[in-house]
Amino acid sequence: MAEVLVYVDHVDGAVRKPTLELLTLARRVGEPVAVALGNGAGDTAAALAEHGAVKVLTSEAAEYADYLVVPKVDALQAAVEQVSPAAVLVPSSAEGKEIAARLALRIGSGVITDAVDLEAGDEGPVATQSVFAAAFTTRSRVSKGTPVITVKPNSAAVEAAPAAGAVEELSVSFSAAATGTKVTARTPRESTGRPELTEAAIVVSGGRGVNGAENFGIIEALADSLGAAVGASRAAVDAGWYPHTNQVGQTGKSVSPQLYIASGISGAIQHRAGMQTSKTIVAVNKDAEAPIFDLVDYGVVGDLFDVVPQLTEEIKARKG
Repeated sequence: MAEVLVYVDHVDGAVRKPTLELLTLARRVGEPVAVALGNGAGDTAAALAEHGAVKVLTSEAAEYADYLVVPKVDALQAAVEQVSPAAVLVPSSAEGKEIAARLALRIGSGVITDAVDLEAGDEGPVATQSVFAAAFTTRSRVSKGTPVITVKPNSAAVEAAPAAGAVEELSVSFSAAATGTKVTARTPRESTGRPELTEAAIVVSGGRGVNGAENFGIIEALADSLGAAVGASRAAVDAGWYPHTNQVGQTGKSVSPQLYIASGISGAIQHRAGMQTSKTIVAVNKDAEAPIFDLVDYGVVGDLFDVVPQLTEEIKARKG
């Protein structure tokens, strides 16, 4: 069976959930070979092997932390040349999509971004995408070279499938461009204790109907009762009620959780483009004609200031 390269997103050896999802998808089209780069790369092997990696290629050079994405592209190019894979899978983050685009250009291949599913095809992997502001679903395959595909978080369930996970050192020769842009400082983001928005299984978002930054505590309380991430519509962000880093939509982040709860959000196409692939969608809005109700699995017509606190209390009560 052909091998499939999976780029590992990790923090000092702690593998992030989207990578484990990629391993699940990779097993549909071949044997997963993980590529772990940077500090702690060797520490990822156990988790990767537990989820199906037959081999783990590692490189812990300082360049991966000291410079931007080019050293990582150099490493993936070296891995492609060594393995000759059937495909390369990369998590669909901002950095991941830049890495994928640069790699595809380097190796003369096509690239597919923001896939939400992957399956084997007679002529190579077939990716499913949600396109044109989620108005259409397409199935595509790369017709030239080694397919480079980025996959949205929460597109597949994480499944354990123990494999050998043999660790091998990846030999990388960095290009002249690798040191062109240096990282001069890093500032840790203040932790809220909530899941990362794009990776969360549950997202609770507030919009214009929240009517002020001081009222977002209602949204946060519901999110915390569910162990969810907090999102916001562009209207709420533009009004200064919530940080742009939490914006869900075409000009914000795309999310695809198992459960998405929209409170006080009308459902403009800009917002829908960022959350329409959510598995189950619930909306709370006092306007029965709000466009969001055309999209939802469950809708509540009512004032969010009445509905959301009651829902929060009910969830807490059921948890005991």
